[in-house]
This record gives sequence, C-alpha cells and structure tokens, in this order.
Amino acid sequence: MNETHIQRITVELELAFQQVKATALLLEEGATVPFIARYRKEATNSLDEVVIATIRDRIDQLTELDGRREAIFHSLDERGLLTDELRDKLDAADTVSVLEDLYLPFRPKRRTRATIAREKGLEPLAQRIFAQDGVDPVNLDPSGEAQAFVDPEKEVHSAADALAGARDIIAEWISEDADARARMRDMFLRKACFKSKVVSGREQEGIKYRDYFDWEEPVNAAPGHRILAMRRGEKEGVLTLRVTLAEGEAIPVLETLFIKGDGQASLQVKQALEDGYGRLLFPSMETEIRMLTRKRADEEAIRVFADNLRQLLLAPPLGEKSILAIDPGFRTGCKIVCLDRQGKLLHTDAVFPHLSEKGAREAAQTLIELCESFHVEAIAVGNGTAGRETEAFVKKLDLPKGISVIVVNESGASVYSASDAAREEFPDHDVTVRGAVSIGRRLMDPLAELVKIDPKSIGVGQYQHDVDQQALRKGLDDVVISCVNGVGVEVNTASKELLGYVSGLGPGLARAIVAYRNEHGPFGSREELKKVPRLGPKAFVQAAGFLRVRGAENPLDTSAVHPECYPVVETMARDLGCSVKDLMKKDDLRARIDIRKYVTETVGLPTLHDILQELSKPGRDPREQFEPFMFTEGVDKIEDVRPGMKLPGIITNITAFGAFVDVGVHQDGLVHISQLSNRFVKNPNEVVKVQQKVMVTVLNVDVERKRISLSMRDTPIAS
Repeated sequence: MNETHIQRITVELELAFQQVKATALLLEEGATVPFIARYRKEATNSLDEVVIATIRDRIDQLTELDGRREAIFHSLDERGLLTDELRDKLDAADTVSVLEDLYLPFRPKRRTRATIAREKGLEPLAQRIFAQDGVDPVNLDPSGEAQAFVDPEKEVHSAADALAGARDIIAEWISEDADARARMRDMFLRKACFKSKVVSGREQEGIKYRDYFDWEEPVNAAPGHRILAMRRGEKEGVLTLRVTLAEGEAIPVLETLFIKGDGQASLQVKQALEDGYGRLLFPSMETEIRMLTRKRADEEAIRVFADNLRQLLLAPPLGEKSILAIDPGFRTGCKIVCLDRQGKLLHTDAVFPHLSEKGAREAAQTLIELCESFHVEAIAVGNGTAGRETEAFVKKLDLPKGISVIVVNESGASVYSASDAAREEFPDHDVTVRGAVSIGRRLMDPLAELVKIDPKSIGVGQYQHDVDQQALRKGLDDVVISCVNGVGVEVNTASKELLGYVSGLGPGLARAIVAYRNEHGPFGSREELKKVPRLGPKAFVQAAGFLRVRGAENPLDTSAVHPECYPVVETMARDLGCSVKDLMKKDDLRARIDIRKYVTETVGLPTLHDILQELSKPGRDPREQFEPFMFTEGVDKIEDVRPGMKLPGIITNITAFGAFVDVGVHQDGLVHISQLSNRFVKNPNEVVKVQQKVMVTVLNVDVERKRISLSMRDTPIAS
C-alpha cells in the first residue's frame, strides 16, 4: 500500500485518511466492494459502494501512473539522460499528460526533419538563433552565422539551407516544450471546436448522420453522445471530423514564450514557431483532444449504460410461479415451454395461431390444456415479432381463472439461447426452446436470468460497441456484482452464472458449488459450504453473507446476517430468554434490545443496526413489488399510432438525450430530454428509469423512417 496515494485520494475525495487507508487495506487483502460496503462498515466508517469503487479505481490509476514513471526513469537512466532536475520534475508529475510532456524531448523517435538537421551538424546554429539577441551585446546575424555551417558534403549547400535546418530543430524544440504543450492543451480544451462534414457522394448512404453533414460545436460543450456519433460516422467513411482552433488564438501565446526580441534571430524563431505549430504542435494537440474527448464520451456512455443495466437487473420479479412462456412467431409458429416454480423445464410444444383458422383453434386448445395440466399461474409472452398479436390471441382465450398474461422484454434472449451456457443446460433442445425458457425465467426473476447474458446484448446501452471495451466490461461487471450481492442468492437453486457474481466466488468456485450440490444434494446450512473443494476460509468469509439457504436449521442462514455475527444474535436471544427464531418473528422482543450493550472492538453500531433491520425482514428482497402492465388494445403496429394519442408504455432504454419507450408497436418511440418533464432536465436518470411504466403523448410519427416522437410533459405516470 502506497501512503502517498492514500494521502492524495484522501484530499481528492475529501475523506478521512483512515477511511481511505482501511479501504485500501481491505482491497489489498482481496475483499470485494459489496463485502466492504456491507460487512466492514466499522473499518471504513460506512463508506458506500460508489465511494469504495472510486477509491479502488483511483488506486489503480495512480499505480499505473507510477508504473509509467518508473519505465521512463529506466529509459532515461539507461541512456544517461536522467538528471536530478529532470527526475524531480518527473516525480512531481501528477498526470499522464504532464509525465509524457516531460519525456517527449527524450523519447526515442523516428527520423524527423530535426533529426536530419542534427545529423548535418546544425544544432549549434539552432541554439545560437534560439537564444536570440541574448547571446551577444549586438544583434545576431543569422545569415552570417549560417555561413560557417555550409558543407556540400552534408548537403548543406547554402546559408539558406543551414537556416532551414536550424528552424526545423527549433520547431521541434517548441513543439516538445512541456510548458507550451500545457498551455496549448488548456487553450484547445477551452476554445477549440469540432467540425464535421459529409464526404462527397456519401450523403444518401449516411442519411442517419444528416445532422452532422455540416456541423460545428465547441469541444468543451459537445456532449458525449454527439462525439461518439461523429466518430462513428467518420469510421464508416461518411463524415470527416476535425478539431479546429483559430491560428490567431495560439500563435500569440507561443510568441510570449519563445520570442525574445525583434531582431533577425527572433524573426527566424518566429518562422520556426509558426512552422512547428502548424506541422507538429497542432496535429499533436488535435490527436490529444480527440483522445481526451473520446475518453470523456466513453465514461459518459458507460455511466448511462451502467445506470440502465442496474435498473433493468433490479426490475421487480414475479417470483416463484408456474409459468407458460411463449416465444412468438408468425410463419415459424409460437414455441411454448412450461416451467415449474423453480424455473425447471417441464414441457415444450409449438402452436401456429397466426397462419389459419384451424391453426388458431388448435393453438387455443393446446394452450388451455397446458394451463390446466401444469397448473399455470402466469403466461409470459415475448415482445418480439408477433408479440402483440400473440398477446391479444392469448387474452381472448377462456383460460383458467387467475392467470395473468404478461409481455416480457426479450432483448438478449436469442443471445442466451445460442450460448454455451444454454447448450450445456439444454443440450437436447434447439434455440427456440431455450429462448422461450429464458423469456419465462426472465419474468420470474430478471436478475437471475439476465446475468447469463453479456450485458452488451441486453439493449440498454448508448454506443456500447464504440466505447473502450475493457472499461465497459469493468463498469458493467461492477453493476452486476452490486445487484447480485444486494439482492442475495439462494445457493440451492442458483445457476453457476448467478453464483459466479457472488462476492468472493467467481466462475471456478461457482462451478464447484453446483457440482457439490448435484452430487450431495441441497446444502443444509451455510457451514456446509466449507466442504466445497477449494472454497477456503477467505472465500467463505467474502461470500457467506450474500448466500441464502432456504429451510436451513439455523434461521440466520436465510438472512443477510453474516455468520461471523451469529454469536452476537445468539447472545441477544439468550439475554431475552428466547430463541433466535422467536427473535426474528416477534417485533416486541427486538424492541427490547439495547444494541449499545453489544458493541465490541469488531462489531459497532452500524453493523448492529443492520443486524436488527435484517432480523425484522430476514432475506428481504430489495426489489419493488411486481405489477402487471397492459399496452393499449388495437395499437399493435406503427401504422396504428397517430399524433395526439396518449399511450401507456415502458421505458426500455435511457440515453443522454432522452428515453426510449415501448408502446407495443415493435418500434420504440423517443421522448427527447426536453419532453421528459415540465421542468428543465439535465440528466434523464433524474426523472425516469428503465422498466418504468409511463404515459406518453404522441407528437409525431414517421412510418418510413420508423420513428416515433413522444412527450411526457403534462402526462402522469401510468398506473
């Protein structure tokens, strides 16, 4: 652990030194973010997951910066270039940009015009000119000085050739000067503009980028989604994208740094400066600005994706119900599966209700019989092709009383159905059966099913294929881990994919738990987890509190109380003269507990408050209660949508510029950020969330381009 890093993070995040140090120590020991946030509150003074993850990421960034600094030290030292002054400057560099600026003049580089000029022996001339009038009481005559460097053998045929070479060297010095680069970087970030234009002849092919055919916008104001859109258009060969800055902005600033007078030498330096800016410094700054803004846009897109994913994963579950799930289709028919209350596949079938009257009659009979035979409690209908038509067909049937018909967002179900996990679970069934199973299970428990799918395939991102994939993966994994551990996992029914996200486990131990469960039967207690091969004490401590064992002899095994705190609860029960089970059942017993009596060196008031809260609702699910939803009947396709209609819908995706809403016509509509509320909205997540039920007003419909414009202004949230 680096104390300097801890001190710096303490200042940056305005935290206590001990909070950051304790968090860093726990992370160094292998503790996960959810574990630290939930079970080590005394150590961190109750830091939440967001702050803990920020500390973790900042430590990684500073460690990476130190690694680069050491590599630069080694490179300079190896070549005898590391002076004490340079070492001090490199040690003081607190960003990668500053570090690289200091290293740039010494970085091994390809042959440049300046390199060639040095090979011709022109560096002394460049030094005398660059010093300008300060080298001598009288004005320096560059042309006269240059005569001494004329050497036809070195291809310096005249004083003009010598001066040109000297200017090349000066231009490189100016472009690599750390102070000059810092000032230019700041200026570009404040005053530069993005300018995009359509590539001639690609107008029709790139019609979706029409907004950017002739677009200019300040770099410091361009939102991430527009930056990513322009970059994608450039990548597809539809747009050209440049960073521009008025030359009159930059040259005067550079002149104040390098021009020392108005003599002949200064004129040579000015000429070199203008050349160096246009040929070297400007392109370098343009590249940097593109990289910096790309990083900023990536971070924004990843944040939007992560927020959406969290909301989707924590969507209300229907719970343990017997489900009949339908993967709809027209020509290929509807694939049907029946699942028991634990999601186990019991039966498969196929019906063709949309091809003919006979097919509709046979489908109706089959569905009714299956509902009766398997005691179906709910029917899940995928929202893909033929989804609304299938929903309408099923709702007209004379089904057994009490069966709900629910449309399920099937984004990503086809990805799961073709995955290794699906093939392993259902080796004897094709992708259509696996897809229907995924639809049914997604209704029962969205979190448990969605963790089996690559988050990028779920359909709640913004330019997710354009951003830094490693950063995206890390950000999304953090969200999935947070959600899984926040809800808790039933160890005897969870898939290995779900178990793999539990704190301290990972894919290997998840497979080992499932293998042990298959061989020895259901776990009877948390303690039995210690018998799983390779699940050692450290992993047990990390995972145990997030795993539930339904029906365990010890009632605390069904709760989020960590096994290390069982003795505390047992002492509470003993002091009250009751059992732990009674303590969990009776509010009046818990009300008599004075938690201050149970404070120890390792268990403080934050943990004791958590324990009491958990005892009142053991194993509580933090997700909201499931509520069924219905689209407007008769509005099944985009041609049915008319301006002025008020329609119920479900938010499927949130971006920086608004929210997409499914109104049941196989084409999501867009509520622009300006139409999300009667008040000004800076961030759409302030007012809406994924899977939220809303009421929208149709503003405009473009059937040809398949675009629906919606508004939520002056419209209440749907019930």
